[in-house]
Amino acid sequence: MIDFSKLCIHTQTTKPWSIEECIINFASAGVKGISIWRHLLKGKDLNKIKSLLDSNQMDVVSLVRGGFFPSVDPKKRLSAIEDNKLAIEQASAIGAPLVVLVCGADSKQSLEVSRQQIKDSITELIPFAEKRKVKLAIEPLHPMYGAEKSAILTLRQANELCEIINSPWVGIAIDVYHLWWDDQLENEIIRCGKNKNILAFHICDWLANTLDFLTDRGLMGEGCINIKQIRKWVEAAGFNGYNEVEVFSDRLWAKDQKKYLKDIKKSYLNYS
Repeated sequence: MIDFSKLCIHTQTTKPWSIEECIINFASAGVKGISIWRHLLKGKDLNKIKSLLDSNQMDVVSLVRGGFFPSVDPKKRLSAIEDNKLAIEQASAIGAPLVVLVCGADSKQSLEVSRQQIKDSITELIPFAEKRKVKLAIEPLHPMYGAEKSAILTLRQANELCEIINSPWVGIAIDVYHLWWDDQLENEIIRCGKNKNILAFHICDWLANTLDFLTDRGLMGEGCINIKQIRKWVEAAGFNGYNEVEVFSDRLWAKDQKKYLKDIKKSYLNYS
């Protein structure tokens, strides 16, 4: 069955396009879900962006990204709080229900210290986020990013953090690229669902002979992730939101993006 009703595409997936091009081309292709990366909003009139989204009947699924809380430098930690407040305000302005958090890490301190700083920072942001009706989605990253990008490296760690914070304004973004390898993934997805903490679901594929761990992701079906199985687990755990295609790929960014958009839709139907 051809069904794109739950297909969302991240603007970073079609990186060569401007925010305006993403909105217009996604909508023209029958893709109604969009997750917007913040750098595309720099210097933009957010009211005009919101108007363009509305006129194209686009559903903003998330704003990407906040986080990067830990640091040995207290000034940097304060700066991160202010930047995340800006992200929350941007999300509110364009109608995004959540901000995805890449939580951050600092190689000059232990992961445990970084995790404590992440918890404290998110807790501090909750009243600000609640006032603006924007949720915060913690995204656990693959352990290869533990030195600088995130001290939250498994779904178990994300679940534990959410359970400690215990706020309806904080949940989790599950990304198959970062979590597919975990032999406890199904159990942790069940746990996440029981707590009603699944806020987002990101999909792409892991290439067996990847050339770069950041910018050589694959479209669904090009790699070794059992995306359909993980999607079944996520949906069985109670998630009924969008499936967000988030692909970073120099190879795919070099293609004609309109043809690439057709490939995304085909891949989504066949392999997710």
